Amino acid sequence: MRKEVWFGLTIMAMVVLAAFILLPSPSEMTNGHLGLLMLALVVVAIMLGFPTAFTLMGMGMVFAWIAYRSQNPGLAVQQTLDLMVQRTYSVMSNDVLISIPLFVFMGYLIERANLIEKLFKSMHLATARLPGSLAVATIITCAIFATATGIVGAVVTLMGLLALPAMLRAGYSVQISAGAITAGGCLGILIPPSVMLIVYGATAGVSVVKLYAGAFFPGLMLAGLYIVYVVILAKFKPHLAPPMSAEDRLVPLPPATQVVATSISNNVLSGLLGAIKGKRNAAVPLSVLLRELLIGLLPLIAVVLIMGAIFFKVTAPIPVQAADEVVEMGGSSFDSGEVVTEESGGLAEPEPVTEELPEVGATAELTPPPTQETAVDAAVEAPADAPAAVQTAAAQERQPAPNSFWVALVSCAVALAIFYAYFSFVRLEIFKMLLGSFFPLALMILAVLGSIVFGLATPTEAAAMGSLGGLILAAAYRRLNMTVMRESVYLTAKTSAMVCWLFVGSSIFSAAFALLGGQELINTWVLSLDMTPVQFMILAQVVIFLLGWPLEWTEIIVIFMPIFIPLLPHFNIDPLFFGLLVALNLQTAFLSPPVAMAAFYLKGVSPPHVTLNQIFAGMLPFMGIQVFAIFLLYQFPAIGLWLPQVLYK
Repeated sequence: MRKEVWFGLTIMAMVVLAAFILLPSPSEMTNGHLGLLMLALVVVAIMLGFPTAFTLMGMGMVFAWIAYRSQNPGLAVQQTLDLMVQRTYSVMSNDVLISIPLFVFMGYLIERANLIEKLFKSMHLATARLPGSLAVATIITCAIFATATGIVGAVVTLMGLLALPAMLRAGYSVQISAGAITAGGCLGILIPPSVMLIVYGATAGVSVVKLYAGAFFPGLMLAGLYIVYVVILAKFKPHLAPPMSAEDRLVPLPPATQVVATSISNNVLSGLLGAIKGKRNAAVPLSVLLRELLIGLLPLIAVVLIMGAIFFKVTAPIPVQAADEVVEMGGSSFDSGEVVTEESGGLAEPEPVTEELPEVGATAELTPPPTQETAVDAAVEAPADAPAAVQTAAAQERQPAPNSFWVALVSCAVALAIFYAYFSFVRLEIFKMLLGSFFPLALMILAVLGSIVFGLATPTEAAAMGSLGGLILAAAYRRLNMTVMRESVYLTAKTSAMVCWLFVGSSIFSAAFALLGGQELINTWVLSLDMTPVQFMILAQVVIFLLGWPLEWTEIIVIFMPIFIPLLPHFNIDPLFFGLLVALNLQTAFLSPPVAMAAFYLKGVSPPHVTLNQIFAGMLPFMGIQVFAIFLLYQFPAIGLWLPQVLYK
């Protein structure tokens, strides 16, 4: 331990000496140069293994005292202590950060519920016919579990214990096995609900809700690119990922469905309906057939409910309040007895109305149901003194569904027809396995994300509901006990304390950096380069990519994002879009050597013959995919910005 301390102090002394050699002479040196020296010392200290939070706090307080001492030596100590208290209080009073311990608690509960084994097995069987099915199932399982937990180390460790031996036994290469596990496990820091996005939002002052909505499709895109790469590689190089044998794809059927499949039909619908009509064996109870039929019809029921909800949404009548506002707007001009004409530019006499209302009881021509525009016109044409029921009659008519809805409905009907045509009893058993492992977890994730994205709850409220959902899932799988609760609470408190002190240290460090003028010095230097927005974006992403090699994503966000964010308005760059690019880029913090934490997590649970160099080699293609995903997001910003723009106009 003493050797490590002395080695660290020696390296820091060398950095200070090099800084004084490279920096201007003391007569020319400004406080801004001291800020750059502080930044360099912090990076070196973190690379040497010193705790990030307390390194930031210590360096920040020392250099803040230097900045205050250069202005007023008598008040330097008091001002430094006041700065520490004020920054700590501002972090503790940040409402957004309350969601972090709740999401972390939800993740640890789901991890302790041990859902990942059932999820991996069911996904493996569901993707059995795809090339590289084990690696594909690993990526999907990692993505789902990482999304639910957001804890990269836990996901990579569990999948290393579960999936790595299975892939090695199946003949998969070490590189593709390690790459699939590490890349899939890191998706949790991008796909919402992500703690990283909360940290970035709190640091950059960007809405976490919009970040969640914006990161949803880029996260799915990155996971899809991983799967496409694995499938193509396994297709053209099957020796790296051998196909699954027929024996491994065999799923045993229960006795009742086995009788129906052999005696009537292997198709679920025709077999069960035929058995219910009277062709069944006496040994097969009717209750079993009805239960299996209900499970088999669940996809149809889900599609009908979803499309029905969409139909009632798109055909909803014009709100009565909006119609009343239109009536009032139209009635005010008629009541005044004046009409504004475009030709005269002023006021003109109203033209006489020659159209008469039909007499009561007169025969009227049948007209088609009014559209939204005709309903508004009818509301405008209604007299201001007419009864409220007459004024809003047109607004209460349901609107016709748009053509896009009918196209989607027909597409769903065709997909269901194809699905049920190939829906065998073996696939029914796989579907039941997914019902017990995948769908409860996916339903909880969608409920949490949906409540946030659609504005039904704040991130903190949704995180609280997610924690409750984690408790319910753990109890449903009979994993909830005092040991699980104690471990989850302890790990949550430990992680939350780390994040809290990290924010406090970052806040003090940023304040000291600004006091010394380091931010102003960097801004002046960047603006003097006269870069275009594209050049600045490329430079920023390259810097973040390189920083991901020695540093973790938490350190990059809390230290370097406050440096980049003030420069964005000058280049007319949306902080939300910049945050999405950074979120994709920060995947490299867990996949890039030499500080690729995912590799060390996997190495700790892998067999002895799996070397660290093999794991690094397996991660490199997935790093290339990340760079390609960043390029796609930059070229097509709608991938990340479409959903926030639609939901939050």
